[in-house]
Amino acid sequence: MPVSIRAATTADIPAITRIYAKAVAEGTASFEIDPPDEAEMTQRMRIILDSGLPYIAAERAGVLVGYAYAGLYHRRPGYRYTLEDSIYVAQDAQRGGIGRSLLNTLIGRAEALGYRQMIAVIGDSANAPSIGLHTAAGFEAVGIYRNVGFKFGRWLDSVLMQRALGPGASSLPNSNSPA
Repeated sequence: MPVSIRAATTADIPAITRIYAKAVAEGTASFEIDPPDEAEMTQRMRIILDSGLPYIAAERAGVLVGYAYAGLYHRRPGYRYTLEDSIYVAQDAQRGGIGRSLLNTLIGRAEALGYRQMIAVIGDSANAPSIGLHTAAGFEAVGIYRNVGFKFGRWLDSVLMQRALGPGASSLPNSNSPA
């Protein structure tokens, strides 16, 4: 069944909250312990959208099956050309190319906005699907923070991956780039 990628809206919050809650409760992609409620997820979405950054949703047969967004990597001005991606796919829709479609769309939208680098902070060095997804999209491993998270009774690493967007660092940003 085909998947369509579109801009996410606050009407998607219930489905986004469900997908994220399952990831928090059962997985190590996020180091959150307690799943946030819809109000918190709405606030998080508004921060991304109010910053003019991409927040997208994947639909299959009218059902939201995944979402992704790019947030500022850090808020300090020196990082203003670098974004961090986040991608979540419903458990029953994983391994069907939805994550790849979301990530590729997110990269394209970030490039169109003039951003130059994208960072993936992947929870758990054993998260082979996310590492593989990012590798296939041109990300390179740049480091591992060892044992920085603790969840489900064990220590977890964070894997850092990076990908240039557009010309990357081969040229200076122009006036059309984010300020």
